[in-house]
Amino acid sequence: MNTPRPDNQFTTIPRMVERAAEAFGSAIAVEDGETRLSFRDLDEARRATAKALIAAGVQNGDRIMIWAPNHWKWLVAALGIVSVGAVLIPASTRFKGAEIGDLIRRGDATMLFSAGEFLGRYYPDQLDGQARTLLRDIVVFDGTRDGETSWARFQSAGRTVTDEQQAERQAAVGPDDLCDLLFTSGTTGYPKGVRYAHRQCLRVIDAWATRVGIVRGDRMLVIPPFFHAFGYRSGALVSVMRGAVLIPHQTYDPEEILRRVERDAISVIAGPPAIFHGMLQHPDMADFDRSSLRLGVTGGAVVPSTLIRRMRSELGFQGVVNGYGLTECGGYGTMCSADDDDETIANTAGRPFPDTEVRIMNEDGVLLADGERGEVVVRGYLAMKGYDKDPEATARTIDKAGWLHTGDVGYFDTDGNLRIEDRLKDMYICGGFNCYPAEIERLMSAHPAVGQIAVIGVPDARMGEVGKAFVVLRPGASATADELIDWARSNIANFKVPRSIEFRDALPTSPQGKVLKTALREAAAFSSSAYGISERFPRQPD
Repeated sequence: MNTPRPDNQFTTIPRMVERAAEAFGSAIAVEDGETRLSFRDLDEARRATAKALIAAGVQNGDRIMIWAPNHWKWLVAALGIVSVGAVLIPASTRFKGAEIGDLIRRGDATMLFSAGEFLGRYYPDQLDGQARTLLRDIVVFDGTRDGETSWARFQSAGRTVTDEQQAERQAAVGPDDLCDLLFTSGTTGYPKGVRYAHRQCLRVIDAWATRVGIVRGDRMLVIPPFFHAFGYRSGALVSVMRGAVLIPHQTYDPEEILRRVERDAISVIAGPPAIFHGMLQHPDMADFDRSSLRLGVTGGAVVPSTLIRRMRSELGFQGVVNGYGLTECGGYGTMCSADDDDETIANTAGRPFPDTEVRIMNEDGVLLADGERGEVVVRGYLAMKGYDKDPEATARTIDKAGWLHTGDVGYFDTDGNLRIEDRLKDMYICGGFNCYPAEIERLMSAHPAVGQIAVIGVPDARMGEVGKAFVVLRPGASATADELIDWARSNIANFKVPRSIEFRDALPTSPQGKVLKTALREAAAFSSSAYGISERFPRQPD
């Protein structure tokens, strides 16, 4: 199906939404509970929100934060923010008041859109007085208390602003102006604000949508949170650009996801591997109608080939694609194509997007040939404008030649597809041999009882470090730690075999669905003799 591309000039996000309204008109753009918005409705809501922001005194370049779960009002607020030349700062709903206060200060946010009651707490109540003094207003999407502005009152104030005033502000927004400031996850220190502009955002989204095959009329269940690049760009914005139906989802629950697939005829799900692992692990998965599923898109972590095959054979996706990206590149990097063969999709992260460069570099700064392992580096329009107010960190990440250093280890195969091995920081050294946990996870995922696995390095008096595996078994499967270790010895080089295994019902994950290895390392530091652990002392690595 040929899908119109609403903005071939890749100018600004508000212009893209405007063109989507012209191209797709009365077709449904957003389904959220009882709310249905056509593409025209969405554009009108965007304009109304822009007017309300102008009435509230928001100036070009102001930073405005959204702290709320996936919801149609989140998207409308975001589109309004970028339509007046302000900069969107999405904030994690898992953050508490002190963390939000820190982001408000570090991001220079002057206004906050917030959830009201969510997951048992009223969100604005978590803010301390100091954070509140930095904000000109707190707009609450649902429900409000003293000192805050309701969504309805905020919108009504915009009626004093004319269409001409709104159009003038929108026209002043340039393609190279910042559109958002997404903070990194902070796994290696303080989260850093990634500066991204309108034109590069739209250009990379279009390249991604073309590569994976998002088409007009797709029904996209967006599970990754909007505060993350995967949810906001590969979910909300791409659905508007391509005429798909955006169906926001707020909390990760495998049974509810399977229920929504059946009830809402979902055709596309994009998200990290944990989302699909959860669906596969549900004991009643086969009882749900999954015939509407057309495309499964995953990435954001090293993906076992077993998972790709199970998504197709067991979940029933007609097509599955795999990719690689990072926040510093807008959430993107490389991607498989929907028409790639199963072997490519299952074992690689695909190829770079057009007009971008992805290479492998050694620690001396030398670019390596295909087949040689080293750090993945990226150059091109998709690379960030830098970390906000942190030139030193920017210089450490983007070298003088313009290469953005990802901190990931990988290599290119003979077909030009990137194969990600692991994070440099996750590598451990066992008896003098480099061990990459993601490689071990891929290999051990081939065991028929292993549903999900995470491997970390732990200290060892003899070897320096050895592997420890945390395993979630497939529903109905059984295996002991000794059995898995023996199987690994028969199928994996000895130095890669985990020394201990701990069985768990689930692995800890971030809001983005990534396995939190920091939490696993903390647990391992406390105890190595908990229930379900088997200690085995391997021979000297071969």
